[in-house]
Amino acid sequence: MTRERRLRRWFLPGTPDVLALLRSQAETTIEGIDAFVAWSGGAVDRADAVDLAEHAADQIRRRLDAELRGAFSTPLEPQDIYELSERLDEILNGAKNAVREADVMGLTPDAALAAMAGDLSEGVRHLSVAFTALTADPDLATREADAAIKCERRIERSYRGAMSDLLDVEDLRAVIAWREMYRRYARMGNSVVRVAERVWYAVVKGS
Repeated sequence: MTRERRLRRWFLPGTPDVLALLRSQAETTIEGIDAFVAWSGGAVDRADAVDLAEHAADQIRRRLDAELRGAFSTPLEPQDIYELSERLDEILNGAKNAVREADVMGLTPDAALAAMAGDLSEGVRHLSVAFTALTADPDLATREADAAIKCERRIERSYRGAMSDLLDVEDLRAVIAWREMYRRYARMGNSVVRVAERVWYAVVKGS
């Protein structure tokens, strides 16, 4: 190693692959949401897998934050990477909380929730592809962000239909419990949109 290279390593911070960490967080989120889809479809034994994936994603996110603080340069603005990670985190946190709340209220997910979870899973997959394409193919990243937003629109339609069906339910306690669960799933869809919008913003800033 030359003297110049030794000096550069001494004075300049490292340049970790923060986008690889972001993609890893997305992959772990997919694993958690897949478990959430199975749980929403009646596989109650998948609840623990949702929780484990959420903890694993949190660990990746903490490492990403630490790397961002020490990085000399990043392929995107550090704030954009941080925001993408933070907003993605909201999705899996929402799934974990939905599982826990359903357990407390004694609810078993119905067909509407299963459909919403399926669309959520598809949306997260589009976001994962968008992350991979952020610097290599910005046009693909924005197309995948748009596809994720379309998944949220389907979630919103399922949400409205489920809420409408509650008008026929006479048990007020049941109405309150189901309304809160439907809203939790809808909020996860909104989180997908928040990530997608930040993908767009990061692409525009980098163009």
